[in-house]
Amino acid sequence: MFDNLSDKLREIINNTNGKELTQDNMQDALREIRRALLDADVNLRVVKAFISNIKDRAEGEKVLEGVNPSQQLIKIVHDELIDLLGKENKPLDFSGNPNLIMMLGLQGAGKTTSSAKLAVKLKKDGRKPLLVACDVYRPAAITQLITLGKEIENEVFTIPDCKDVQQIVREAINYANENGFNTLILDTAGRLQIDTDMMAELLLIDRIFKPSEKLLVIDSMTGQEAVNVAENFDAQLGLTGLVLTKLDGDSRGGSALSVVYCTGKPIKLTGTGEKLNALEDFYPERMATRILGMGDIVSLVERAQEVFDEKQALELEEKMSKNNFSYNDFLKMQKQMQAFGSMGNMLGMLGINIGKDDRDKLSHEGEKQFKKMEVFISSMTPQERSNPDLINTSRKKRIAKGCGMDLAEINNYIKQFEQMRTMMKGMSDMKNMFGKMSMPDLSKMGNLGGLGGFNGKLGKHAVNKAMKMMRRFK
Repeated sequence: MFDNLSDKLREIINNTNGKELTQDNMQDALREIRRALLDADVNLRVVKAFISNIKDRAEGEKVLEGVNPSQQLIKIVHDELIDLLGKENKPLDFSGNPNLIMMLGLQGAGKTTSSAKLAVKLKKDGRKPLLVACDVYRPAAITQLITLGKEIENEVFTIPDCKDVQQIVREAINYANENGFNTLILDTAGRLQIDTDMMAELLLIDRIFKPSEKLLVIDSMTGQEAVNVAENFDAQLGLTGLVLTKLDGDSRGGSALSVVYCTGKPIKLTGTGEKLNALEDFYPERMATRILGMGDIVSLVERAQEVFDEKQALELEEKMSKNNFSYNDFLKMQKQMQAFGSMGNMLGMLGINIGKDDRDKLSHEGEKQFKKMEVFISSMTPQERSNPDLINTSRKKRIAKGCGMDLAEINNYIKQFEQMRTMMKGMSDMKNMFGKMSMPDLSKMGNLGGLGGFNGKLGKHAVNKAMKMMRRFK
């Protein structure tokens, strides 16, 4: 999302490298930062305050011995970005039993999908959420929520043909108390624009049921309009927080940098992908480091802990100790990497900065390679998937015919698997994987293109950097 802004800020800061921070070159840097923020669609009020604060800090900052001017400027900009984004993480309020979370927003902002993503997140956190369909004006919205509920295996409360939202919420609370649900996620009605009837209904729900959270879902692609919507909702309802969706998209980032300052309300959650597990707590400091291209290894490690199943890891550990790594295991690993998210997002967390076109190309290539590898493995017999050593020339020909690939591609995928198998051999202690044992240098392991996007020098560089950074958390 912040690709262009990140590139420009790094270029501006790098231009001060090796120079003494004077009033003249500081003015030049501030002018370029101002331009970069405006190009990113940041609200003008926010830009003026941001530049003024940087200027005040820079003038009051003592030149530190051993620290070059660009490093000092990075520190100043970094600190101001943190303040601009809300200073610190603001967790959700779960007071009340059951507690109610109102999901608010205009049509198309991602409110219903975000409600389902929130249910997934809360279940991971040990809560028992109940999704409540409160959009009585759009049957398609109720159908969408029911479909999402089935996909994530979470119950959805509805009252067919009921147009009374108060009755729906009241009966949902009773149902939750009777069935052990401790959080109600209310997917309220959206509109194409804010109107009086919409607000009256939401105000009534707020006054009667007193939800612990009133979260406005904002599409980050809408830019400046997001600020106007947030200010209107807050003025009438008194928001408790914001959910920013499509943070992995092509928007310029202005809404994220403007909405907190303009409303005084914290961003509590962010949508970082299309998958239903792609909803994260928002940490201003982590976002600030990513905007400046410094990476976000903490979020990377947390994401890894969520995605990689401990039971599967123990099973894999046992298989590796016996050198029984199979195509079934290889496919499971690939699926976990897919669940991790896009390669472009991972590179951002690692502080590896590439252009948007290269990032999209890398993510697309990874998805393509994964699908081809999946088709290749699916064309094997169960015995071949469990025992790779069975695959001889005649079996290769049969597999190639079954998956529509030529023999050269089959040999290439088998080579990739054997390289991974070699790498895994001897790694019997998964707990020491990033610690006592030395990780292989993947740059010397040839083409690992089947690993969902780790193709070529950039992908292998990303893996090696991840391993080095993760050692800090052993």
